[in-house]
Amino acid sequence: MKFSLLPTWAARVSPASLRADAFAGLTGATLALPQGVAFAAIAGLPPEYGFYTAMVTPVVAALTGSSWHAVSGPATAISVLVFGSLSGLYAPGSPEFISAAILLSLLVGVIQLALGLARLGALVDFVSHSVMIGFVTGAAILIALSQIDKVLGIVLPRPDDLGAFATALVRGLGATDWRSLLVAGTALVLGIAIKAWRPASPNYLIALLAATLLSLGLGGADAGLATIGRLDGVIPYFAFPGINLSAVQDLSSSAMAIAIVGLLEAMSVSRAIALKSGQMINGNKEFVGQGLSNIIGSMFRCYPGSASFTRSGVNYDSGAATPLSAVFAAAFLFLILLFVAPLFAYVPIAAMAGVILLVAFRLIDVRQIRHILTTSYSEASIALITFSSALVIDLEFAIYAGVLLSLGLFLNQTAHPFIGVGAPDPSTPTRVFKNAASNSLPECPQLIISRLDGPLYFGSVEHIRRQFRRFEIERPQQKHMIFIVKGVGEIDMPGAELLIEEAERRHRRSGSFHLQTKTPRTISKLARFKVMKALTKEHIHLSKRDAIAEVYPLLDPAVCARCKLRIFTECSAMPAEGGRT
Repeated sequence: MKFSLLPTWAARVSPASLRADAFAGLTGATLALPQGVAFAAIAGLPPEYGFYTAMVTPVVAALTGSSWHAVSGPATAISVLVFGSLSGLYAPGSPEFISAAILLSLLVGVIQLALGLARLGALVDFVSHSVMIGFVTGAAILIALSQIDKVLGIVLPRPDDLGAFATALVRGLGATDWRSLLVAGTALVLGIAIKAWRPASPNYLIALLAATLLSLGLGGADAGLATIGRLDGVIPYFAFPGINLSAVQDLSSSAMAIAIVGLLEAMSVSRAIALKSGQMINGNKEFVGQGLSNIIGSMFRCYPGSASFTRSGVNYDSGAATPLSAVFAAAFLFLILLFVAPLFAYVPIAAMAGVILLVAFRLIDVRQIRHILTTSYSEASIALITFSSALVIDLEFAIYAGVLLSLGLFLNQTAHPFIGVGAPDPSTPTRVFKNAASNSLPECPQLIISRLDGPLYFGSVEHIRRQFRRFEIERPQQKHMIFIVKGVGEIDMPGAELLIEEAERRHRRSGSFHLQTKTPRTISKLARFKVMKALTKEHIHLSKRDAIAEVYPLLDPAVCARCKLRIFTECSAMPAEGGRT
């Protein structure tokens, strides 16, 4: 294989693609401007840290990841987790809080990079999408509640304790500042209206600008409307994160939760856009890209980031052709900030709260929630438990609860594979075997033909053993069995030992056990686990026809003579009464 240091998308770069990427980058920069402030506020950080993360993280992720269109940087769910992880340890916005957030980015990146290098990119396939739906919905509600005090201009506790929050809200409603409420409401309503009227317009930026102008008309800071304040610096600079062993131990659990959410979000975004673009996504490379973006980002004062649904969608819809669009976006954001950074001293916190409310409401996917609740009990359970845990217990716990429940349900399904009983359908020309119960087909009185659809491994052995015992109790006359493992995806030593065990049991009952499979990999494993030696080649078959032909001479001729079903082709040679001829 020819090796190249150039990325796979390098061949797509042309003057036309550069123009398209530059335009998409400019569009993305106008969106990243208000989002950088909003998401940093959600994370409990000063606005400049949102800008750092919006400039450094997406460039690294774009150049080292798999997706051509996904744009990384500050993200809502990650920002909520960062605040939840650190607010109980440090004062939000304090130097200690900021240092911990940067260290958290390093830890998250190391975990993600390790998973990618270990080629565990397929792990996200085992985590239900319902986990993210439940988590994001719970996080959206918490985000919305956390902005109520800024909208109303009153003092409220964090919504971590919903009871105390609700009590304080009821008591404080009478002290609502109408200016704050008007400014926040203007930002929210205008943002919704612009999105509905002109979807391609930068509704966050326009809403924030309009609400700021309204605030100035009402007197601004002189009238008591708190503002974001002057930004100390918007240029990211190199500074290796301070590593403290005690802090690493305190943050390790949170880092794992954020790493999981970040990877789930990045893969969800990349795959959703890939469905439109036709690009193949490499999960391992995406893991590596996300890990490197957070590691290098931590060296430039960034907090943890991931792919953004909004910015990625806008990037693709704007005509981006290659990951260079993310590089252009970072460059344009840098240039814009050089000119507009001083103006943030006039942006009211209430206007920012209105924009954050808009972000929170857009996170709630009502269509997906309705679909999950009405189509799958197990998926609904995953979403509801994750959602409830996020609201009532803790966001970090919600992620672990959702992921563990998702994996538990998956393992439960693999541990209980379907075991059906088949019989030939006389109405079909080739007497196709079908499920006997669902198709009301007669079975041979002496032979049971069972099929396993699923893995035969240590987790499913007990379920299959119980099914074998049930056959033995409910069908005592069917002493012979043909067990079809055509649909087996995996077989291990405990599974092989179960096959040998069942063969010995049926032999002791004067019956026989025959195995039918034609998958080369399964046959190879049967030989390696000594199943072929224990059963002998006369009891392992490549087709049902061969298996039936081998079993038929073993059947009791007296029972066959009295049988009126005659379901097998071989039965036609048996006279109605008497023995075989």
